[in-house]
Amino acid sequence: MENTADNKTLQHKVDDFCEIIGSFSELLKAENAALEAYDVKKVSELYNQKVQLVTAYRNMTAFFIKNQEHLKEINPDARAKLKASAVDLDTLLKDNEQLLKAKMQTSKMVMDSVVNLVKMSNNANSTSYGSQGKYAPLDNNSNALSINRTL
Repeated sequence: MENTADNKTLQHKVDDFCEIIGSFSELLKAENAALEAYDVKKVSELYNQKVQLVTAYRNMTAFFIKNQEHLKEINPDARAKLKASAVDLDTLLKDNEQLLKAKMQTSKMVMDSVVNLVKMSNNANSTSYGSQGKYAPLDNNSNALSINRTL
């Protein structure tokens, strides 16, 4: 009797996990599309939902890692569906990782270019005085420059 109850509980967990994987996959598709379209606003809007889904996904993964021996007892069709969903999610996660890295590297390169242009402009247009108190345009590399590097 207890085994039947355990199997039903396990099947409910598998169903819940498939639902979480489905929701997470849809969110990743939307985020990947937003990243490809350079829609930063959409990516930031998805952030809180992504955090919640990642937390739920990790909790369910931890449950199944702890109960691996029971996975053999679930319906083979459900197991195949779960495996296929997990493989699809893994592909989406890899795509998402690549897109995020590319966007962050692009943002860093743009920011570095802006910083370098500002530094060059600052050096070219600034004045400086030497140790004798006279104007020394060649000694203008020590001017203060501030930039917000938050990306």
